[in-house]
Amino acid sequence: MNGMPSATLAFLRPEEAAIAQSFLSDGFIRAPAEDPPGLARIRDAIAGAACRHLGLDAPASAVEFLDQIHRHVDPARLNEFRLAVFDEVNRAEWLRPTYFSLARSLLETIVGNELAMQRRINLSIQLPGDDSSLLPVHSDTWSGDSPYEVVLWVPLVDCYRTKTMYLAPPAATARLQQNLSSFESRGVEAIYRSIEPDLVWLDVPTGSVLVFNQNCAHGNRVNDEATTRWTMNCRFKAVFTPYADKKLGEFFEPITLRPASRIGLDYALPGGFDVEG
Repeated sequence: MNGMPSATLAFLRPEEAAIAQSFLSDGFIRAPAEDPPGLARIRDAIAGAACRHLGLDAPASAVEFLDQIHRHVDPARLNEFRLAVFDEVNRAEWLRPTYFSLARSLLETIVGNELAMQRRINLSIQLPGDDSSLLPVHSDTWSGDSPYEVVLWVPLVDCYRTKTMYLAPPAATARLQQNLSSFESRGVEAIYRSIEPDLVWLDVPTGSVLVFNQNCAHGNRVNDEATTRWTMNCRFKAVFTPYADKKLGEFFEPITLRPASRIGLDYALPGGFDVEG
C-alpha cells in the first residue's frame, strides 16, 4: 500500500492525511515531543537511577551526564547497569502514561484511539565504539511480531549519524523481502550491504520523538561518535487488531478503551429463553 485510499482521506483532517501519507511512504514520522516537561521528567529519572546505581551525585545536566556515561561504565558492565536502570524506572507508575503523552496525538493519527501499549518500556544504551549492543538488520515481524504494531522511539540525548538507527523505507523493504531467502547462507551483514544505498539514518535530536513502522528493515551499527546513545522504545497497536507472539494481557495492556467498547465487551444476551423452540 503506497498511500491512503481517497475515500479514507475524505474523512481525515488535512494534517492527519499528511501524517498518514508520510508514514505510509517513508515508514516513520519525526516530531517534537508533545509533552516536553514529561520528557524531562523521564530523562531526569533515568539519570537519577544511573547515579544511584553508580554511587554518584545527581548531575547538573542530565543530558550531558548521559552523553558521557562511558566515563563511568565499561562494556563488560553495561548490560548489568542497563538492566538496573531499566528495572528502577519501570517500577514508576507514572512512567507509561507520561511516555504515551510524548506522542499521544501522533499515535492516535497513525494507529487509532483505542490502543494497547507494551507493559514495560525498553531502554537501550550504546557506548562509543562498543559492538556488544548491536541490533543487526531485521524486521520485527520476521521474528513473530504483529504487523499491526508501531514503535515509539524516544532519544534521551541527541541521536545522529552512527549514534542513531537506520531504516529501509517500505518500498526498499518490500524489494528485500522478495529475495530474502537468497541470503539464508550469507548472513545478516550481506542483507545490510544489499540495502545500504536505500537506508535512511534517522537523526533525532533530544526533545523530539520518532514513530516508525517496525515491519520495515532496521537496525544499528557501531556507535562511532564520541558520546553515548540513550534511547527508549515501546510498542503500540490498536486493541482490536490481530496479535502474534506478543499477546494482550501478557506483553500488551489496553490503555484507551472507549465506553462503547467496554460496554460491548461486557455485554451478555438476556438468558432464560428457549432458543431451540
